[in-house]
Amino acid sequence: MEIMLQINGTKRKVYIETDETLLETLRNLGFYSVRCGCDTTNCGLCTVWLDGEPILSCAYPTFRVPGHEITTLEGVAEEAAKLADCLAEEGADQCGYCTTGMMMSAIALGRKHPNATDEEIRAYLNNNLCRCTGYESHMRGIRKYLGGLSI
Repeated sequence: MEIMLQINGTKRKVYIETDETLLETLRNLGFYSVRCGCDTTNCGLCTVWLDGEPILSCAYPTFRVPGHEITTLEGVAEEAAKLADCLAEEGADQCGYCTTGMMMSAIALGRKHPNATDEEIRAYLNNNLCRCTGYESHMRGIRKYLGGLSI
């Protein structure tokens, strides 16, 4: 099936299988920040934005995407670099496997709620699984990132 997608501001004509997930499509197109960790919507590694809202791409059929804007971590590289620095400074970058999905959630939070409370941060990270940390370093890093948004 041939469809037109808009990814990170660029329109692309792509050929997909009718049952293909957005995760598969994006990986096939070379967007390697989008990762698969579970195939059960439990880990958040596949988080991307659809019209600015975080979604789990492993559970979203690609055929539903035309007419919407997809954003991957590659599309928010400047914000991602700032957040990555904050996370690294707080020791939240251990193995790094979960980081891309968590960053997509945290950057979305920063755009909508730059003065987020700890409860709001936790709500945005709810679908993001990290097996290396106890999330406290992530919380510190995200608080630091959010604090720098108003500067």
